[in-house]
Amino acid sequence: MAAPRKVAFVLSFLGLMSALSSEASTDIRKIRELAARDNVTCILVFGDSSVDPGNNDYFTTTVKGNFPPYGKDFFSGRPTGRFSNGRLATDFIAEALGSTKAIPPFLDPKLSRLDLLHGVSFASAASGYDELTANISGVLPVYKQLNYLLHYKVHLRKLVGRSLAEKILHNSIFVMSMGTNDFLLNYYIDPTRSAQYTIEEYQDFLVTCMSSDIKEMYRLGARRMVIVGIPPLGCMPLVRTLAGTTGCYENYNNVSSLFNSKISTRLDELRGTLGIKTVFLDANKMIMDAINNPQKYGMTETSKGCCGTGTIEYGDTCKGLTTCLDPDKYVFWDAVHPTQKMYQNVTLDVDEKIVSDEICAL
Repeated sequence: MAAPRKVAFVLSFLGLMSALSSEASTDIRKIRELAARDNVTCILVFGDSSVDPGNNDYFTTTVKGNFPPYGKDFFSGRPTGRFSNGRLATDFIAEALGSTKAIPPFLDPKLSRLDLLHGVSFASAASGYDELTANISGVLPVYKQLNYLLHYKVHLRKLVGRSLAEKILHNSIFVMSMGTNDFLLNYYIDPTRSAQYTIEEYQDFLVTCMSSDIKEMYRLGARRMVIVGIPPLGCMPLVRTLAGTTGCYENYNNVSSLFNSKISTRLDELRGTLGIKTVFLDANKMIMDAINNPQKYGMTETSKGCCGTGTIEYGDTCKGLTTCLDPDKYVFWDAVHPTQKMYQNVTLDVDEKIVSDEICAL
């Protein structure tokens, strides 16, 4: 009985991505039927600004995106704390599942009972696998995000009872997306880790941290996990500017590729030891495809962001600045973060071979 359920999960995810790659409403209905059949209604999210819908708004930190022009293309054009002009990839996944059009931050005091059932994000912008990364910016490290998962479980048990709460957790899709800040805000700036590790040793350290996090999530009820790799660091407008190059800074891109490869290898090991179902999404490959083939996605600007000059501004330095006329033509919203359109493309353009391999493996 276990094997069919494992395949059903991956088929559901394959169906999700297939549905997202078409605008046909019939495809969306199909994935929602698959999700309902396999009880996939809840998404629980951990990570950094790539998946933080605004948790940083609710505690003291300078890392916030709850002001214009962030949120320019979000519903009602309001900033939420998302570091983009609109929705994030996890929002689009939730919509395709029929859960919600936007995953709320767990720390939002207006969080509803329905939100608890459909999914929340515990992510915190500027966080990372390395606890030091979060401490540098005063944001939520992974262990605190997992502490909030415990709070979530308490609320869920009160709402639906212990047995059903555990069933919801086991059927939920846990998404973890982070790692960028470990390099850009930590290793390459703060002297602590670079004095302790070579870049490859630090990658191994981060993969070990990730592995420990996944094991703890498994202990707390996670059975279905999606791990998102890091993007091409060397193609970020900020990195290009600081490196003084018009093209992508290949040294950093090589770091991204190698790190993602290490993540994928460790996930294979964890599937074997824990029996947890995992899918790896290669954000590096997806974004590089958009940069190298922008016309494929209806884009024209791949080297700078939409906010301000598009070369150095992000976070506070983007506050109140003018923006480009059409963000959908841009890969990057600010000098670090993708546009809503790019996040949607990441969701649309998942490498089918990865998913197919997962089906064979499970």
